[in-house]
Amino acid sequence: MSDPVTGVLTGKAVLVAGVGPGLGHALAVRSALAGADVVLASRSAGRLEAVATEVRATGRRAVVVPTDLTDPAAVRCLVDTSVDELGRLDAVLHNAYLPPSRENLLDSGLDRVREELTSPLMALEMVRRAAPALVASKGSVVVVNSMILRNRLPLFGAYRMTKASLLALARGLSIELGPQGVRVNSIAPGYIMGEAVEASFAKAARARGVTPDVIHDEVAAETDLRRLPRPEEIADAAVFLASDLARAITGQCLDVTSGATHH
Repeated sequence: MSDPVTGVLTGKAVLVAGVGPGLGHALAVRSALAGADVVLASRSAGRLEAVATEVRATGRRAVVVPTDLTDPAAVRCLVDTSVDELGRLDAVLHNAYLPPSRENLLDSGLDRVREELTSPLMALEMVRRAAPALVASKGSVVVVNSMILRNRLPLFGAYRMTKASLLALARGLSIELGPQGVRVNSIAPGYIMGEAVEASFAKAARARGVTPDVIHDEVAAETDLRRLPRPEEIADAAVFLASDLARAITGQCLDVTSGATHH
């Protein structure tokens, strides 16, 4: 059976902003498997080079641009380099991430809340800089959000506020860029099976005196599919939204949670 993403981004140039060890890595590799040349951006040059090796192994081009995504000048340089190297820009997959605080809003200092609100500002600056190239290609933006939008988890007050702002940003950009042929959508993943979640489950298991499998099974039982998605499954949703298969879809947020949330 062929890979379901094969060919859906053939001939396209994709910028992945926020190439971390989990979802960011999967976004880059799955975009390449879908046929795209990929620009890789994050702070860690070493990680970018490792992911670039995987992208090139698919036969696609990889452009490595170590970038502080909180720095507007660096973002401008990133977009300019992307277009200079690949000749065009068809999609931005925005996965930039700041670790959330675990506090109620009423207990959060304003400085910490302001810091977390950097996240939607980063996305705004990225799209603002990329907009001319995306208009030229009739391209798309996919913003990675979170299922914190939908659930009632306590102690994530500022994070929930930030993600709601990020969702409003994506919808606003869809309204503004739609008449010029640019689509803007979001995905909202929940638990993503990988090193970070496995470590979290192991910590919870130690605290309760059970095995990590017990924690996993309890969390998975809250989903319709009774399993937790892996990074490549989340990435495939972003690839779909970036592709021409989703050419009539914009201003939407797609939950990718194995049915842990309904929207």
